[in-house]
Amino acid sequence: MKVIIFGASGMVGQGVLRACVLDERVESVVLVGRTRTGGHPPKVREIVHEDFTDFTAIEDELSGLDACFYCLGVSSSGRSEDEYRRITYDYTLAAARALARRSPGLTFTYVSGEGTDSTERGRRAWARVKGRTENELLAMDFPAYMFRPGYIRPRDGARSRTAVYRLMYDLTSWLYPLLRRLMPAHVTTTEHLGRAMLAVVALRGAEPHVLYSPEINRLGA
Repeated sequence: MKVIIFGASGMVGQGVLRACVLDERVESVVLVGRTRTGGHPPKVREIVHEDFTDFTAIEDELSGLDACFYCLGVSSSGRSEDEYRRITYDYTLAAARALARRSPGLTFTYVSGEGTDSTERGRRAWARVKGRTENELLAMDFPAYMFRPGYIRPRDGARSRTAVYRLMYDLTSWLYPLLRRLMPAHVTTTEHLGRAMLAVVALRGAEPHVLYSPEINRLGA
């Protein structure tokens, strides 16, 4: 299996990358980012790319892939709706369209979030933007899966790049066992997310196409 990961430097992306490195079925991993991170095993290759609205310059690198794990995302806090839409919707659809041209048979997995608004008419801007992004991905001509996790516990050294989120996870990590007992339908881990993303590739377009924490945990167990 040949895969590509967007957002591998983020907390979720770190978990997905680790799962890919450990899985013998994964032959090669391409990382697309604005900076080179380094320190990866031989089957991991990095592509540095600046303009996430246009992938023309690297389209030749996007051929022959079996799966895309799109983990790139930002918090809506402190951002205008236009800025959030550009990063969440424009970047994602630009990557998806380029991949559809060069690797039309691949499986596209998108990390969305619990509370996403599929109707695109709700009051929360971030939920509408996520909903529109999901809807357009699901309408494209490749198998697509939308991951909507709730609380995510970082595992195996995964760390958020956002200082506020790092602090939140540091302060609440001890609560995870309690949250798992009280709200099992709303919690997962970076480890389960990574494994579940690999698992949906084998579904070959079968349902469910929108997965919440219970499905993520089942597939990633």
